[in-house]
Amino acid sequence: MNGLEIAKAYYEACGRPILEREFPQLLDRIAVGLTGSGSECFGFDDSVSRDHDFEPGFCIFLPGEDEVDRRTAFLLERAYAKLPREFMGLRRSLMQPVGGARKGVLRRDEFFTEKVGSPDGILTVRQWLTIPDSALAEAVNGELFFDGSGEMTAIRSRLSRWPEDIRRKKLAGCLLMMAQAGQYNYSRCLLHGETGAAQLAVGVFVRNAMQAVFLLNGAFQPYYKWAFRAMRSLPRLSLDAELLEYLLVTDNGPDMAEEKQRVIEGIAGDVIGELRRQSLTQATCGDLEKHAYSVQDGIADGEIRGLHILAAALD
Repeated sequence: MNGLEIAKAYYEACGRPILEREFPQLLDRIAVGLTGSGSECFGFDDSVSRDHDFEPGFCIFLPGEDEVDRRTAFLLERAYAKLPREFMGLRRSLMQPVGGARKGVLRRDEFFTEKVGSPDGILTVRQWLTIPDSALAEAVNGELFFDGSGEMTAIRSRLSRWPEDIRRKKLAGCLLMMAQAGQYNYSRCLLHGETGAAQLAVGVFVRNAMQAVFLLNGAFQPYYKWAFRAMRSLPRLSLDAELLEYLLVTDNGPDMAEEKQRVIEGIAGDVIGELRRQSLTQATCGDLEKHAYSVQDGIADGEIRGLHILAAALD
């Protein structure tokens, strides 16, 4: 069983009975699940993940103090602390994990404010453009096992997909950076004899290509160490993950440079093909820069369209 499955089993066996017996008055105001930071919240945990911050547990999300006061929250925290310390061969730690509490009793508004800067998941255009994709991913990953009020579910639903104009703006920036770094600067850096700079160009191309693929899938890219794993599971362009990894792990010697440029153009072609399938571009060439501006031209909101094309781009 992975960490998410263990968390759900622990809640069903140990947490739910106590909540129903000792806190029935809270059931219509709380949510229970596992979401946020940690590989188990994405279902990415494996044997290596268990060397730190891995234990049975779940999150109990409370509304603000106007609905559930501090004393009640404290009593709930005590009840959570008394849950069995061992479950399915795993032991709960007496110390908080690195980065602070990830399980136990949490305030719902504090959780979402920490992740996306908004307690109710209503974001401004600026927030949508500047919040890291990984933070948005952590706000909606995992699973809710119970949601008495439905509010947690509503907020997660609100944050679960890109507004279309925002998706286009971010995608346009990615395409332009892919064009500059991969289709133009990579080969020029090699002509200058700057193999290190050429690999930096590859890195910029790969980062932006990966984000473009997630955007084309309508998904949030998680923290970089899980990005390749997440990309391999996407329904569209997942096979390009292997090609992007190839670009990163190979050198830029004379025997490799020409092949890597072909790979870059192949990935560009795959992305352009998906842009056309989704009717996101009117351009008909292989130049990603022209497709970037075409994607931007399709933004309906004039204010968003008028922002610099790289307003939300990765460098």
